[in-house]
Amino acid sequence: MNTEQVEVVNPFDRKAIGHVSLTNWDQIDQYLNDAQKLFQHRKSWLPAHKRIAILNKVAELMKGRAEELAFQIANEGGKPLIDARIEVARAIDGVGLCIKELSHLAGQEIPMDLTAAGSGRLAFTTREPIGVVVAVSAFNHPLNLIVHQVGPAVAVGCPVIVKPASATPLSAQAFVHMLYEAGLPEEWCRLAVCKSAVAEKMVTDPRVNFFSFIGSGAVGWMLKSKLAPGTRCALEHGGVAPVIVDESANLESMLPALVKGGFYHSGQVCVSVQRIYVHKGHGSGLAQMLATEAKHLVVGNAIEEKTQCGPLINPAEVTRVESWVNEAVQGGAKVLSGGHRLSDTTYAPTVLLNPALDAKVSELEVFGPVVCVYETEDINHSIHLANSLPVAFQASVFTNHLDVAMKCVREIDATAVMVNDHTAFRVDWMPFAGRRHSGYGVGGIGYTMHDMTHDKMAVIKL
Repeated sequence: MNTEQVEVVNPFDRKAIGHVSLTNWDQIDQYLNDAQKLFQHRKSWLPAHKRIAILNKVAELMKGRAEELAFQIANEGGKPLIDARIEVARAIDGVGLCIKELSHLAGQEIPMDLTAAGSGRLAFTTREPIGVVVAVSAFNHPLNLIVHQVGPAVAVGCPVIVKPASATPLSAQAFVHMLYEAGLPEEWCRLAVCKSAVAEKMVTDPRVNFFSFIGSGAVGWMLKSKLAPGTRCALEHGGVAPVIVDESANLESMLPALVKGGFYHSGQVCVSVQRIYVHKGHGSGLAQMLATEAKHLVVGNAIEEKTQCGPLINPAEVTRVESWVNEAVQGGAKVLSGGHRLSDTTYAPTVLLNPALDAKVSELEVFGPVVCVYETEDINHSIHLANSLPVAFQASVFTNHLDVAMKCVREIDATAVMVNDHTAFRVDWMPFAGRRHSGYGVGGIGYTMHDMTHDKMAVIKL
């Protein structure tokens, strides 16, 4: 048995807060063998009522430990407690949603007598679990993302091996252990905290039937290219979320949504507000209003109640964000707030006005507390710029005119367009996905459960 440990630190002060055992390839190889045998021997499948009972028990365990789970999210991931508590509530609801969606996971009758060739036959479909699932997750929602990947697998009856982000494995470990406590046999869900080379070997193994990935596009597309023949997948990457502000919009009323959407979790969200397009004459005023709010945000250790913006996940990310902002400023962007690091682990909430369109902050996902405001000629120019990148995820428009709202809904290249709300809005039963470079497949608990099953048809000759 491997005894090597991975130390987990608080990203604000870098103090050790726990550790988990590193999983080596020999252990993962055994996990894959166990999972494959479970799936191949159908008599070992857990009936739906047992899976429902396990998930109900997990939800109750999570409710009883909600504050402990929220503190752990803040402590290992740097998400402020106020937001970590919301994540826990969402995760509990997500487990419940897995149960509810099982009642909708059904087949249908296929009409056969539409031609003489099919006459005299009865046909219907059922849905079966797809097989062994391997899930690789991200750090920014260390409990809820695991629920979104592991919960559906357990619900539909797929054996699952989950690799959490190396920086935030404690929340995933807690959820897996609660599954065991609720009665799930360990071989149905395994935690694999492993090095990148081992993870790649696991993901691309031919025993894997479905690969779920949440993380960077570079890694996701690379792994997809190496999947074994027949392995299906879903990839969730990031975006550079655009917001269009129409001339009719009330700037003051939209301000709280833009602040929340841009600086929630210090911008470490795949659909965080990053590019705001405003008609000339209004951009400077909106940017200054945003900057005023940003200056009042409390930056600090996420485990402190007063903190509104926590640290970035590691010091290297602070250095990267700092370099991107410096490049934008050298290229002509005006800094209205922030624009500098506060410590080795924190960066000041930053508002930039009119960065160059080829600056990194304009073309790439910042994944930090940086919001950019651009002045445009008109609504068509704003839509053109919103659609100008190879990434496409969620977007938004603020307007008091229905025709403008519908124009943006029709013409913005995005999987979801929020009207009079920020780009990071989400409920867990809605489809959630990136287009083009931003992802592959559709997330959301019900959609993931559908992806982790497939149709089987019976045709009965009468």
